[in-house]
Amino acid sequence: MNHLTITRFPPSPSGYLHLGGARTALFNWLYARHCGGRFVLRIEDTDVSRSTRASVEAIFEALEWLGIDWDEGPYFQSRRFEIYRDYINRLLESGMAYYCTCTAERLEKMRDAAMKAGGKPKYDGTCREKGLGPTEGAVVRFKAPLAGSTIVGDCIRGNIAFDNAELDDFIIQRSDGSPTYNLAVVVDDITMNINTIIRGDDHLNNTPKQIQLYEALGCAVPVFGHVPMVLGHDKTRLSKRHGAMSVTAYRDMGYHPDAMVNYLVRLGWSYGDQEFFTRQELIEKFNLEHIGRSAGIFNREKLLALNAEHIRAASEEELARRLLPFLSARGIEAKPDAYLQAVVATLKNRSKTFVEMAEAADFYFADAVAYDEKAARKFLKPGILAPLKEITAKLESASVLDQETMEPLFQEVMDKHGLKLGKIAQPMRVALTGKTVSPGIFEMIAVLGKEKVGRRLTDAIQYIEGRALNGEGDAAGKNLS
Repeated sequence: MNHLTITRFPPSPSGYLHLGGARTALFNWLYARHCGGRFVLRIEDTDVSRSTRASVEAIFEALEWLGIDWDEGPYFQSRRFEIYRDYINRLLESGMAYYCTCTAERLEKMRDAAMKAGGKPKYDGTCREKGLGPTEGAVVRFKAPLAGSTIVGDCIRGNIAFDNAELDDFIIQRSDGSPTYNLAVVVDDITMNINTIIRGDDHLNNTPKQIQLYEALGCAVPVFGHVPMVLGHDKTRLSKRHGAMSVTAYRDMGYHPDAMVNYLVRLGWSYGDQEFFTRQELIEKFNLEHIGRSAGIFNREKLLALNAEHIRAASEEELARRLLPFLSARGIEAKPDAYLQAVVATLKNRSKTFVEMAEAADFYFADAVAYDEKAARKFLKPGILAPLKEITAKLESASVLDQETMEPLFQEVMDKHGLKLGKIAQPMRVALTGKTVSPGIFEMIAVLGKEKVGRRLTDAIQYIEGRALNGEGDAAGKNLS
């Protein structure tokens, strides 16, 4: 008997990987990693009309960004038709399946009659005992038990009984010879030794049919766990208006993959009151017992707050590497070197996303800064010229630009001119960044370095002098460097 936990994620490549699918993948991946088991990736692409290579690539890209790796696969159902035919033949030979030649018109009449009589629109078993052979246009149906019940032993919801009389002889092979979903899934899970299946509860109605197939094939039934759906804030099924974009859209908006993993896992699983989890903590603590029975409610604000936490917790080295594509999108070609890591250190506690961080980092890489017009009018005024010139000279002659060195230099100029730090820091902030909001003045100067700081302060001095010569408003807001 195989005691190794083997889980799987079987997306259909008819679109991008969405949040609900990503959560399902995570639950299976985490459980396999927690148990020291195996995680299998399978692409369910039997629906040729809806499956695309672009969707397959998008699914791979999303899983890789989330850090979900697989031990086996990817398997493609479209390449496994011979295996499915073999299992269909086994069911036919054992008398657990049969050919059916009922036409679409006859099936439609059958459904209408059943509904008018207040019953379910299910197949009435016309061909069940006819012993028909394969003919053109015939389908193969599973000979389902007519009495009793099929019990789904669900590790999340408990035992759920399905009355067999309510089920019918479902099709396992279409008239074109292709397998149906329920048959292909069961055969895949048997041949891939899958013994734990965690999936959305929208699959629950398929589960009794699949259990019947396992039993008819004489195979062990896996552990099933059906997870409640992810809902929007208004308790309706998650859609685009709630923020249900593709997983990679969140990547492009500057979210940290560990934050997305953390948030998605917490939509339906809990560990006491803990909200913030590292990836390693999730692997150590994830189990099936703590998956909840109620739907997870997706909240963009909570995700954003958690993202900010993960950015704060990450190392400068990692953040520098992750920031590169966002800087590149702004026309900044940087390297994940010591300079960028120092830049990141000043921004990580102030940034909720990598997009925000890249935007805030602009001034660190600019040759010269463009002043915000309102900021320049308010802070770059003639009254600040003398202290600004003195600080510029002192910084230029300083041996190092660290806080310990700079604080007494600033204090000396402030005392001389009777200024508080804010009165000198804001003009310097505008001079160095062009804006009124930035990291702390000392840490910013330390990162920019003596050459850039000196050049920008000199530019600001010339700008103020130019305004004074031309009249208060003549050159306001322009960079005269």
